[in-house]
Amino acid sequence: MIDIAVNSLVKSFEVGQNVLDGLSFTVYSGERVGILGHNGCGKTTLFRILTGEIDYDEGEITTAAGKRIGLISQIPVYPDGWTTEDVLKDAHRHLYALSKKLDALAEKMADGTDDMTLREYDRLSEDFRRLGGYDMDTERNKVANGLDIDESMRRRPFALLSGGEKTRVNLARLILEDTDIFLLDEPTNHLDLHATEWLEDYLLHFKGTVLAISHDRWFLDKVIQRSIEISDGKAEFYAGAYSYYAEERQRRFEEKLKKYEKDQAKIDQLKRAAEQMHLWAFMGNDKLHKRAFSMEKRIEKLSHTEKPTADKKLSVRFRQREFVGDEALVIDGVAKGFEGKTLFSGLEMTVTGGERIALIGDNGTGKTTLVKLIMSEETPDAGYLCKGPTVRCAYLPQIVTFSEDSRSALDTMLYDGKCQPQEARDRLAAFGFRGEDVLTPVGSLSGGERSRLKLCMLMGSDINFLILDEPTNHLDIASREWMEDALSQYEQTLLFVSHDRYFIEKFATRIWALSDGKITDYRGSYKEYLQWKERQQVFAHTEKNTAKKAPEKRVRPANNDRAVAKLEKDIAKLEERSAALDRLSEENSTDYQKLMEIQEQKDALELQLLELYEKWEELNS
Repeated sequence: MIDIAVNSLVKSFEVGQNVLDGLSFTVYSGERVGILGHNGCGKTTLFRILTGEIDYDEGEITTAAGKRIGLISQIPVYPDGWTTEDVLKDAHRHLYALSKKLDALAEKMADGTDDMTLREYDRLSEDFRRLGGYDMDTERNKVANGLDIDESMRRRPFALLSGGEKTRVNLARLILEDTDIFLLDEPTNHLDLHATEWLEDYLLHFKGTVLAISHDRWFLDKVIQRSIEISDGKAEFYAGAYSYYAEERQRRFEEKLKKYEKDQAKIDQLKRAAEQMHLWAFMGNDKLHKRAFSMEKRIEKLSHTEKPTADKKLSVRFRQREFVGDEALVIDGVAKGFEGKTLFSGLEMTVTGGERIALIGDNGTGKTTLVKLIMSEETPDAGYLCKGPTVRCAYLPQIVTFSEDSRSALDTMLYDGKCQPQEARDRLAAFGFRGEDVLTPVGSLSGGERSRLKLCMLMGSDINFLILDEPTNHLDIASREWMEDALSQYEQTLLFVSHDRYFIEKFATRIWALSDGKITDYRGSYKEYLQWKERQQVFAHTEKNTAKKAPEKRVRPANNDRAVAKLEKDIAKLEERSAALDRLSEENSTDYQKLMEIQEQKDALELQLLELYEKWEELNS
């Protein structure tokens, strides 16, 4: 069944410049599709058209009848005074309305019942149960916890939340609603690793349709099944997630380039042949003119093929200072806290030259604070940090500032970067600042553009310890790849804070996972760290179960042993059935009817288990 069909869609904001120029694609029910393309290609415009926020100029859009579409990036305006909890409860407004009707009918029945009122009450009660009315509080808590919306945030006025917090709350509201088609526009931008992993797991079990715009390549690889690239206003199709798309796109480019080069060689050959034909025709064979004209028509057709162009790669390298010594950084017994709250304590790590360390953890655990301690921008409450005598640091902060916001990007490079005009222009061009862009005041640049400019400046310094705080946060995929090209040439010590798992996996040789005031120090790649973490969880779970199941030495009558053994087998079987029903509930998390049926079975199992537990206690008492 087709959920979304887009046919020959055209949209322009300026006369003669079509953002979407004949875009056509089809999305089937239950598919998870990635919408890819460079910034400004029309991805967000497409989503705004699909939700009806803006109109289109030409073409046709068809969505499945009765299907609800939810756009994550679009934050509705709520009534004044609404708290975060009010916004979350708004997802179940139809259930609260149903509950009010039930209360009114209950009051009416208290004064005396009639058959019509009783039937209406029974019908609405069944609807309330079937639609999940009795589980809505549990479901709301589950989603809020998964997206790190804690109790204090739920009590705060929604209007006072930050932009990132509002995005998280709106995402939770749309998940709680009965939404059939999710349009996700950069859904992971304001989520930490824990919340992003929770969202990925939710989407993998979501039975509806998902269209996702994202610069998070790991998220795309984990969630989406196929990709649609918007290029020159039209759709290019790829039968896989981001990694497949990147390889296949390069392969297609190479094929187009080979065809173009072949066509150019053919054009040269035909031109020479046509000239020769015309020459021979002038020597008395007029029929050869006709053959020459035919060749020229072929030349004209072949000449219409444009030369394919690849994205420009970064050509500027970091200037590096050779590190001398064994230890680049020593952290000994370091503790830090604010306003009576300890962020971390007892940190003990040593960094040697050339290591690449990813500092990861949930928001608010103290990652940026630790970086500031290393950069001597903060003082530890206990312990000390010491850098090697030959270490020279460079720091790319999360929020980039410049000495003079009124200066252009070019002047900033000349004054602060201390380089020659031509070198400044070359380096700026490598980072996407070309033409008039170099004259833009730095105060007018976006967050991503500021990060790019700052990194461009850092590349001119003699450094051997580079520290980056969320370096890819505001960058599109092309800019991230430019940054990765630059860092691939950097061979000295690297420490970076990041939620970009694709970036972490590409560069990290050591993981610092900050949680509960302590750092787990793992030497290896990010994938290896995840595998190690899974093994630790399995071991912990096994030890816990072993401790629970350790039999106590009891003295009991011999004739009880057989009855107890049989009871324990029966209990184990029922517990296995209960666990299977839990898994089934997760698989059918969006099907309210199915969930109610599963819950009824669970309730019946719980009663049976309760009886068996009581018998087991009697026999063992």
